[in-house]
Amino acid sequence: MSRTNFETLLEAGCHFGHLKRKWNPAMAPYIFMERNGIHIIDLHKTVAKIDEAAEALKNIAKSGKKILFVATKKQAKDVIAEKAASVNMPYVAERWPGGMLTNFPTIRKAVKKMANIDKLTADGTFSNLSKREILQISRQRAKLEKNLGSISDLTRLPAALFVIDVMKEHIAVKEALRLGIPVFGIVDTNSDPNSVDYVIPANDDAKDSISVILDAVCGAVAEGLEERKAEKADQDAAEKQEGEKAPRKRAARARKEEEAPAAAETEASAE
Repeated sequence: MSRTNFETLLEAGCHFGHLKRKWNPAMAPYIFMERNGIHIIDLHKTVAKIDEAAEALKNIAKSGKKILFVATKKQAKDVIAEKAASVNMPYVAERWPGGMLTNFPTIRKAVKKMANIDKLTADGTFSNLSKREILQISRQRAKLEKNLGSISDLTRLPAALFVIDVMKEHIAVKEALRLGIPVFGIVDTNSDPNSVDYVIPANDDAKDSISVILDAVCGAVAEGLEERKAEKADQDAAEKQEGEKAPRKRAARARKEEEAPAAAETEASAE
Protein backbone atom coordinates (compact mmCIF):
# COMPACT_ATOMS: atom_id res chain seq x y z
CA MET A 1 0.00 0.00 0.00
CA SER A 2 1.28 3.47 -0.92
CA ARG A 3 2.34 5.78 1.92
CA THR A 4 0.61 8.72 0.26
CA ASN A 5 -1.22 9.49 -2.96
CA PHE A 6 -1.25 11.91 -5.86
CA GLU A 7 -4.28 13.92 -4.64
CA THR A 8 -2.85 14.48 -1.14
CA LEU A 9 0.42 15.77 -2.56
CA LEU A 10 -1.43 17.95 -5.08
CA GLU A 11 -3.57 19.58 -2.37
CA ALA A 12 -0.43 20.30 -0.31
CA GLY A 13 1.23 22.04 -3.28
CA CYS A 14 4.08 19.55 -3.51
CA HIS A 15 4.14 19.94 -7.30
CA PHE A 16 5.23 23.59 -7.38
CA GLY A 17 8.88 23.95 -8.31
CA HIS A 18 10.98 27.09 -8.79
CA LEU A 19 11.15 29.52 -11.68
CA LYS A 20 12.46 27.98 -14.88
CA ARG A 21 15.51 30.25 -14.88
CA LYS A 22 16.54 28.93 -11.43
CA TRP A 23 16.30 25.24 -12.25
CA ASN A 24 19.03 22.64 -11.93
CA PRO A 25 19.22 20.54 -15.14
CA ALA A 26 19.89 17.43 -13.04
CA MET A 27 16.26 17.63 -11.86
CA ALA A 28 14.94 17.21 -15.43
CA PRO A 29 13.79 13.56 -14.89
CA TYR A 30 11.46 14.72 -12.10
CA ILE A 31 9.89 17.69 -13.92
CA PHE A 32 6.52 17.12 -15.56
CA MET A 33 6.08 20.44 -17.38
CA GLU A 34 6.60 24.21 -17.25
CA ARG A 35 3.69 26.56 -16.66
CA ASN A 36 3.85 30.36 -16.50
CA GLY A 37 7.60 30.21 -16.08
CA ILE A 38 7.42 27.76 -13.16
CA HIS A 39 8.44 24.12 -13.28
CA ILE A 40 5.83 21.56 -12.23
CA ILE A 41 7.11 18.42 -10.49
CA ASP A 42 5.85 14.99 -11.59
CA LEU A 43 3.95 13.85 -8.49
CA HIS A 44 3.67 10.27 -9.71
CA LYS A 45 7.45 10.04 -9.32
CA THR A 46 7.21 11.81 -5.97
CA VAL A 47 4.78 9.15 -4.68
CA ALA A 48 7.14 6.37 -5.79
CA LYS A 49 10.16 8.07 -4.23
CA ILE A 50 8.35 8.66 -0.93
CA ASP A 51 7.49 4.95 -0.75
CA GLU A 52 11.09 3.98 -1.52
CA ALA A 53 12.52 6.34 1.11
CA ALA A 54 9.89 5.39 3.70
CA GLU A 55 10.66 1.67 3.36
CA ALA A 56 14.40 2.30 3.82
CA LEU A 57 13.78 4.52 6.87
CA LYS A 58 11.46 1.91 8.35
CA ASN A 59 14.21 -0.72 8.12
CA ILE A 60 16.73 1.63 9.75
CA ALA A 61 14.35 2.34 12.64
CA LYS A 62 13.58 -1.38 12.97
CA SER A 63 17.29 -2.09 13.38
CA GLY A 64 17.38 0.26 16.38
CA LYS A 65 19.49 2.96 14.75
CA LYS A 66 18.90 6.71 14.81
CA ILE A 67 17.86 8.99 11.93
CA LEU A 68 18.86 12.66 12.21
CA PHE A 69 16.30 15.10 10.76
CA VAL A 70 17.64 18.45 9.57
CA ALA A 71 15.68 21.59 8.64
CA THR A 72 16.79 25.06 9.72
CA LYS A 73 14.63 27.16 7.36
CA LYS A 74 11.86 29.15 9.03
CA GLN A 75 8.87 27.37 7.46
CA ALA A 76 10.27 23.90 8.18
CA LYS A 77 11.85 24.06 11.65
CA ASP A 78 8.62 23.78 13.67
CA VAL A 79 7.32 20.94 11.50
CA ILE A 80 10.57 18.96 11.72
CA ALA A 81 10.73 19.43 15.49
CA GLU A 82 7.18 18.15 15.95
CA LYS A 83 7.41 15.18 13.57
CA ALA A 84 10.88 14.00 14.63
CA ALA A 85 10.02 14.27 18.33
CA SER A 86 6.86 12.21 17.74
CA VAL A 87 9.02 9.21 16.75
CA ASN A 88 11.75 9.95 19.30
CA MET A 89 14.38 10.82 16.70
CA PRO A 90 17.04 13.56 17.00
CA TYR A 91 16.72 16.70 14.89
CA VAL A 92 18.46 19.98 14.11
CA ALA A 93 16.06 22.91 13.71
CA GLU A 94 18.43 25.75 14.60
CA ARG A 95 21.81 26.53 13.03
CA TRP A 96 23.75 23.46 11.86
CA PRO A 97 26.89 23.33 14.04
CA GLY A 98 29.79 22.88 11.61
CA GLY A 99 31.59 19.58 12.18
CA MET A 100 28.62 18.06 13.94
CA LEU A 101 29.19 14.74 12.15
CA THR A 102 32.84 14.95 11.13
CA ASN A 103 33.86 16.19 14.60
CA PHE A 104 31.20 14.34 16.58
CA PRO A 105 33.26 13.78 19.78
CA THR A 106 33.49 17.56 20.29
CA ILE A 107 29.72 17.89 19.95
CA ARG A 108 29.27 15.13 22.52
CA LYS A 109 31.51 17.04 24.94
CA ALA A 110 29.24 20.08 24.58
CA VAL A 111 26.19 17.91 25.30
CA LYS A 112 27.93 16.45 28.38
CA LYS A 113 28.66 19.99 29.56
CA MET A 114 24.93 20.66 29.46
CA ALA A 115 24.32 17.52 31.52
CA ASN A 116 26.96 18.60 34.05
CA ILE A 117 25.24 21.96 34.50
CA ASP A 118 21.98 20.13 35.17
CA LYS A 119 23.79 18.00 37.75
CA LEU A 120 25.08 21.12 39.51
CA THR A 121 21.52 22.41 39.69
CA ALA A 122 20.18 19.13 41.05
CA ASP A 123 22.77 18.64 43.82
CA GLY A 124 22.53 22.23 45.11
CA THR A 125 26.01 23.35 44.04
CA PHE A 126 24.41 26.18 42.05
CA SER A 127 23.22 27.90 45.23
CA ASN A 128 26.82 28.32 46.45
CA LEU A 129 27.85 30.34 43.40
CA SER A 130 27.71 34.10 43.01
CA LYS A 131 24.84 35.72 41.10
CA ARG A 132 27.19 36.59 38.24
CA GLU A 133 28.43 32.99 37.91
CA ILE A 134 24.88 31.66 38.04
CA LEU A 135 23.83 34.09 35.30
CA GLN A 136 26.79 33.15 33.07
CA ILE A 137 26.21 29.40 33.50
CA SER A 138 22.45 29.79 32.94
CA ARG A 139 23.08 31.66 29.68
CA GLN A 140 25.54 29.00 28.58
CA ARG A 141 23.01 26.28 29.42
CA ALA A 142 20.25 28.06 27.46
CA LYS A 143 22.52 28.42 24.41
CA LEU A 144 23.51 24.75 24.52
CA GLU A 145 19.88 23.71 24.92
CA LYS A 146 18.82 25.80 21.92
CA ASN A 147 21.49 24.37 19.61
CA LEU A 148 22.04 20.87 20.96
CA GLY A 149 19.09 19.99 23.18
CA SER A 150 17.32 18.10 20.40
CA ILE A 151 20.34 15.79 19.86
CA SER A 152 21.14 15.12 23.53
CA ASP A 153 20.13 11.45 23.08
CA LEU A 154 22.35 10.99 20.02
CA THR A 155 25.25 9.09 21.59
CA ARG A 156 26.74 7.91 18.30
CA LEU A 157 26.70 8.96 14.65
CA PRO A 158 23.25 8.62 13.05
CA ALA A 159 22.57 5.84 10.56
CA ALA A 160 20.94 8.29 8.14
CA LEU A 161 20.20 11.97 7.55
CA PHE A 162 16.80 13.30 6.44
CA VAL A 163 17.21 16.80 5.01
CA ILE A 164 14.72 19.42 3.92
CA ASP A 165 16.26 21.73 1.29
CA VAL A 166 19.62 20.20 0.37
CA MET A 167 20.89 23.57 -0.86
CA LYS A 168 20.42 25.30 2.48
CA GLU A 169 21.72 22.30 4.41
CA HIS A 170 24.65 21.68 2.06
CA ILE A 171 27.17 21.54 4.93
CA ALA A 172 25.22 18.76 6.65
CA VAL A 173 24.94 16.87 3.36
CA LYS A 174 28.68 17.18 2.68
CA GLU A 175 29.56 15.91 6.15
CA ALA A 176 27.23 12.93 5.76
CA LEU A 177 28.64 12.07 2.32
CA ARG A 178 32.18 12.31 3.67
CA LEU A 179 31.35 9.76 6.38
CA GLY A 180 29.30 7.50 4.11
CA ILE A 181 26.03 8.24 5.92
CA PRO A 182 23.05 7.87 3.54
CA VAL A 183 21.12 11.08 2.88
CA PHE A 184 17.35 11.27 2.39
CA GLY A 185 16.11 14.62 1.15
CA ILE A 186 13.20 16.66 -0.15
CA VAL A 187 14.72 18.10 -3.33
CA ASP A 188 13.23 21.05 -5.22
CA THR A 189 13.83 21.92 -8.88
CA ASN A 190 16.67 24.33 -8.04
CA SER A 191 18.73 21.68 -6.21
CA ASP A 192 21.21 18.98 -7.21
CA PRO A 193 19.74 15.50 -6.60
CA ASN A 194 23.11 13.81 -7.18
CA SER A 195 24.21 14.64 -3.63
CA VAL A 196 21.25 12.71 -2.15
CA ASP A 197 20.93 8.93 -1.89
CA TYR A 198 17.13 8.91 -1.60
CA VAL A 199 15.61 11.79 -3.57
CA ILE A 200 12.05 12.96 -2.86
CA PRO A 201 11.28 15.52 -5.61
CA ALA A 202 8.89 18.06 -4.12
CA ASN A 203 8.31 21.65 -3.06
CA ASP A 204 10.67 22.24 -0.12
CA ASP A 205 9.41 25.76 0.66
CA ALA A 206 5.71 25.24 1.48
CA LYS A 207 4.91 24.16 5.04
CA ASP A 208 2.02 21.93 3.89
CA SER A 209 4.25 20.17 1.38
CA ILE A 210 6.92 19.50 3.99
CA SER A 211 4.33 18.35 6.53
CA VAL A 212 2.59 15.81 4.29
CA ILE A 213 5.89 14.20 3.27
CA LEU A 214 7.12 14.07 6.87
CA ASP A 215 3.83 12.45 7.89
CA ALA A 216 4.54 9.63 5.45
CA VAL A 217 8.18 9.05 6.37
CA CYS A 218 7.67 9.45 10.13
CA GLY A 219 4.74 7.04 9.89
CA ALA A 220 7.12 4.51 8.36
CA VAL A 221 9.68 5.14 11.13
CA ALA A 222 6.95 4.58 13.75
CA GLU A 223 6.06 1.26 12.09
CA GLY A 224 9.70 0.20 12.20
CA LEU A 225 9.92 1.04 15.91
CA GLU A 226 6.72 -0.89 16.64
CA GLU A 227 7.96 -3.94 14.76
CA ARG A 228 11.25 -3.79 16.67
CA LYS A 229 9.32 -3.58 19.94
CA ALA A 230 7.13 -6.56 18.98
CA GLU A 231 10.15 -8.66 17.95
CA LYS A 232 11.91 -7.84 21.22
CA ALA A 233 8.80 -8.84 23.20
CA ASP A 234 8.63 -12.17 21.34
CA GLN A 235 12.33 -12.75 21.94
CA ASP A 236 12.00 -11.98 25.66
CA ALA A 237 9.01 -14.34 25.91
CA ALA A 238 10.96 -17.12 24.15
CA GLU A 239 13.95 -16.60 26.47
CA LYS A 240 11.69 -16.67 29.52
CA GLN A 241 10.06 -19.87 28.33
CA GLU A 242 13.46 -21.40 27.69
CA GLY A 243 14.58 -20.30 31.14
CA GLU A 244 11.57 -22.02 32.72
CA LYS A 245 12.32 -25.22 30.82
CA ALA A 246 15.99 -25.30 31.87
CA PRO A 247 15.43 -26.41 35.54
CA ARG A 248 13.12 -29.21 34.35
CA LYS A 249 15.72 -30.38 31.86
CA ARG A 250 18.43 -30.36 34.54
CA ALA A 251 16.18 -32.31 36.94
CA ALA A 252 15.40 -34.92 34.28
CA ARG A 253 19.10 -35.25 33.45
CA ALA A 254 19.95 -35.70 37.15
CA ARG A 255 17.31 -38.42 37.56
CA LYS A 256 18.66 -40.17 34.51
CA GLU A 257 22.18 -40.05 35.91
CA GLU A 258 20.96 -41.43 39.25
CA GLU A 259 19.05 -44.24 37.58
CA ALA A 260 21.99 -45.28 35.39
CA PRO A 261 24.12 -46.92 38.18
CA ALA A 262 21.08 -48.73 39.59
CA ALA A 263 20.26 -50.14 36.19
CA ALA A 264 23.86 -51.26 35.77
CA GLU A 265 23.81 -53.09 39.14
CA THR A 266 20.56 -54.83 38.18
CA GLU A 267 22.07 -56.03 34.94
CA ALA A 268 25.19 -57.25 36.75
CA SER A 269 23.20 -59.22 39.33
CA ALA A 270 21.07 -60.75 36.58
CA GLU A 271 24.23 -62.04 34.90
